[in-house]
Amino acid sequence: MLDPEGTVLITGGTGALGAEIARHLVGRHGVRHLVLAGRRGADAEGATALVAELEELGAAVSVAACDVTDRDAVAALLTAVPDAHPLTAVVHAARVFDAGVIGEVDQDRMARVFAPKVTGVRHLDELTRELAPRLSAFVLVSSASSVFLGAGTGGYAAANAYLDAVAHRRRAAGLPAVSLAWGPWERTGGQDAATGEAARNRSGRRGGVVPLTPPEGMELLDAALRTGETLVLPVRLDLRAVRADAALGGGIPALLRGLVRTGRRTARAGAGDSGGLARRLAALSPAEQETLLLGLVQGQVATVLGHTGPDQVRAETAFKEAGFDSLTSVELRNRLREATGLKLPATAVFDYPTPLALARYLHDRLAPGADAAPATHPLLAELSKLEALLADTASDDATRAQVATRLQGLLTTWSTASGTDQQAEQGLDFASDDELFDLIDTEFGH
Repeated sequence: MLDPEGTVLITGGTGALGAEIARHLVGRHGVRHLVLAGRRGADAEGATALVAELEELGAAVSVAACDVTDRDAVAALLTAVPDAHPLTAVVHAARVFDAGVIGEVDQDRMARVFAPKVTGVRHLDELTRELAPRLSAFVLVSSASSVFLGAGTGGYAAANAYLDAVAHRRRAAGLPAVSLAWGPWERTGGQDAATGEAARNRSGRRGGVVPLTPPEGMELLDAALRTGETLVLPVRLDLRAVRADAALGGGIPALLRGLVRTGRRTARAGAGDSGGLARRLAALSPAEQETLLLGLVQGQVATVLGHTGPDQVRAETAFKEAGFDSLTSVELRNRLREATGLKLPATAVFDYPTPLALARYLHDRLAPGADAAPATHPLLAELSKLEALLADTASDDATRAQVATRLQGLLTTWSTASGTDQQAEQGLDFASDDELFDLIDTEFGH
C-alpha cells in the first residue's frame, strides 16, 4: 500500500497521534519521504525534535504550516510535493476534540470541531483526485464515537461520521480510502488534545473499551490496513468488564451484545424492573429500602467516576463537587434507568444533587407511600409515568403543541366531570403551552 519512494502527507502530523503514525511509517514501513502539515508548522511544540528523530531513521521530512480548512493552502501544499517523489499516501489526522452533550453544543463549538475534520477532508478528497493521480492510500483518522459509545461527544461524533462517509464514497468511486475509527488512547506525558478522548473516560474504561497504548495502536493500524475494509474500528476490548458491568445493572453497548452472553432480560412493568429490585424492596422496611437504593446509587456513581468501590462515594457530597459534568450525569442517569427500569429525566442528577437525595427520589418512585397503608391510586401512578415520559422526551414545537392540546382537553373534561367551577375551566382553556406544562410539573411531583 505504501511506496517507500513516494511521499506521504500527514495532516496534524506534529500532533501526538500524527507524530506516532509518522514514526511508525518510517520505522516499520520504510517510508522515506514525509510531509507533516499543521497550522503552526515548524513552530509546533516538539516539531524540531520529531524531525530530527525521523531523519535519524533515514527519512527526508518537511514540516509545512497549512490550515486544511483553506482550500488554496491545501492546493499549494499538494502541488509543492516534488515530482521525483510524488504524493502516494495521505493520512488525515488533523482534529480538534471537544466533548459535550448535544444540548451544550452551539454553532461555534460545532464549527470548531468540523473545521479540521469535515472541511479538511473535503478539500483533500477533492484536490487529490486532480493533483495526486498516483495516490494509493487515503487514511482517515476517525473515532469509535462515530459508531458506538458516542454519548456526550456531540459534534465530534458527527464530524467523525462524516469522515467514515467520505471513505465509503471514495471506495464506491473506485478511489483508495479507509477510515479508522479509533478507540480512546492512553494519555501520556506530553500528549496533546488529540488524545483527549481518554480524558472523558474517567475510569480509563468505557463500555468495555480500554484506552490504547501507542504500540498497541500502531499494531492495530497495520492490522486494519491489511483487512481491505473501508471502515475499521481499531479498539481494545475488555469483555470481562462488560460482563461485570452488566451484572451490576449497566447496559451493554449494542455493538458488543453479540460478544457478551447475559441472562435474558424480562419485560419491565410499572415502576422498577419486573423482578429482582422490586421484590427485594417489597420485603424490606422503608429504612432498609432507602439503604439498598443508596447503595445502588453509590455503586453506579463509583463506576461512572472510576472509583474502586462505592465506599469512596459519600452519601451527601454533591455530584458537582465529586466531579460530575453533563456527560457523566447522563451516563449515571442511563445506568440507573437500566438498573431500576424507571424512566428518569435527563436532569435527575441536577434535580437531586447528592447520592442520598437521588436515592430518596428513586425510593419515592419505586416504593411510593411506603410509610402509608393506602396504595397509590392507579391514575396517579399512570400520571407519574406520563410525567417521566414528558421529562424524558425531546419534542419539537409542533409535537409540543399537539401534546398540550390533548392535555388541555383531558384536563378540561376531568375538571368539568369533577364539578370544577367555570372560571377554572376557562383558565385551562386559555392557558399557554408553558403554563400548562408548569401546571403538570406543580401538580405531579415538582
